[in-house]
Amino acid sequence: QVQLVESGGGLVQAGGSLRLSCAASGRTLSRYAMAWFRQAPGKEREFVAAISRSGGSTYYTDSVKGRFTISRDNAKNTVYLQMNSLKPEDTAVYYCAGDASSGLPYRVYDYVYWGQGTQVTVSS
Repeated sequence: QVQLVESGGGLVQAGGSLRLSCAASGRTLSRYAMAWFRQAPGKEREFVAAISRSGGSTYYTDSVKGRFTISRDNAKNTVYLQMNSLKPEDTAVYYCAGDASSGLPYRVYDYVYWGQGTQVTVSS
């Protein structure tokens, strides 16, 4: 099993930036494809970005392309989400997720391991 802990959320003005981190323990992170999802109040959890085991491939939902960057440092067992040009509609709880997949899963049910989430609030 792998345990995931997110950090880095907070309150930021529109146009600002935040960097989320997801620290893994229990297993070597390089065994897992990793992703970020988010869930706004009253809405379903949605895919944001995914990164392959090696970090060589990434995939983003259209609404964050060009603004968000997912990356990983397997030596530090950590995954990151750099969020720039934030918009009020990016407000949500952001979750880190992991799965022992060789591809780039993007559906909620593809992922077995989840963190507890970190709140991101973007004010207008």
